[in-house]
Amino acid sequence: MEKNLLEVEDLEVRFYTYEGIVEAIDGANLILKEGETLGLVGETGCGKSVTSLSVLVLVPAPGKIEGGKVILKTSKGSIDLLKQDEAHLRNMRGDDVSMIFQDPRSALNPVYSVEDQVAEVFMHHRLKELVSKVLEGIEKDIQKSGSFKRFILGYEKKLYEKMLKNPKSLSLRTFSKIPIANRYRRRLREEARKDVVRILGAMKIPEPERVADMYPHELSGGMAQRVVIAMALGCNPELLIADEPTTNLDVTIQAQILELIREMKGKFGSSVLYITHDLGVIAELCDRVAVMYAGNVCELGDVVEIFKKPLHPYTQALLESIPQPGKPFTSIEGEVPSLINPPIGCRFNPRCSKASDQCTKQKPRFVEVSKDHFVMCHLYRGGS
Repeated sequence: MEKNLLEVEDLEVRFYTYEGIVEAIDGANLILKEGETLGLVGETGCGKSVTSLSVLVLVPAPGKIEGGKVILKTSKGSIDLLKQDEAHLRNMRGDDVSMIFQDPRSALNPVYSVEDQVAEVFMHHRLKELVSKVLEGIEKDIQKSGSFKRFILGYEKKLYEKMLKNPKSLSLRTFSKIPIANRYRRRLREEARKDVVRILGAMKIPEPERVADMYPHELSGGMAQRVVIAMALGCNPELLIADEPTTNLDVTIQAQILELIREMKGKFGSSVLYITHDLGVIAELCDRVAVMYAGNVCELGDVVEIFKKPLHPYTQALLESIPQPGKPFTSIEGEVPSLINPPIGCRFNPRCSKASDQCTKQKPRFVEVSKDHFVMCHLYRGGS
């Protein structure tokens, strides 16, 4: 049986602004299965990025997650991310769950090299593995060194053994400031660099050794995005969130990035939540799709089934608005509503040609109308 990796249940997010309370996410529901790519699609401002940030519990102020559950079921167990403290979440971000952000320029720090920024992921989440490799190297050096050097290496070995047991110990931090002990940092950085070069090479970055020494301003847009993907995949996360990672890239580089994500998904075994407004990308890359409108997931199901037989009027209108040869262009009438004062009932009702009185009074339920095909519409079994 297919296992659910991520379950978002009745998620509610509000932004408290001077203009009023923005009801950004209003009871959204999502299911991401293990090993699949789930596309999250909708118009600008529908809540796609806020949903992804809620999964990481990184909604920026003045936003606040006010309800719901975000259940992550990894190989380590099942937890509700919204109930975890910040220390636990910090250990999970970049390890169990990673994110490729929309703009690589804002995701990379301009004053640090590529090596510094990618290595930070390994130093935070894979420190013990790096230390174990360093200890193996020290053991080899001890065996072929003279007595004085063995004496120095013995102290170095003790330092790393202590780090292996307790990376945050005060004595370790104090000892690391002694000039003769600074070589411990060099060994650790050398091991981290090997991993940085390896992951950059896996991203098909030419000359990864040279790129590791470069700074963000020296990278092209496509290269910067590959570095961000390398940071996200460095620790083999079980869930990878990609928030419109091909924005502002030309079509050739977009195609390369999409192919890279597909390849890396197979290589690293991650499940992917792919956020976009491009239905063409959804059709090309995703196994299932969730359609969002004004803070609600209005339809969720297999990508082929939804493209062939969309149920929700918004999904139907979205697909009909795709330009097609020989057919007149059709747009969705009206505008996306203000989420400070959203429509009562179904939020799509002011733009829906099938709306009834019930749609203007009662919010519909998110129901399963066929196997793994969910829809939020009064045309399919009433309201809550």
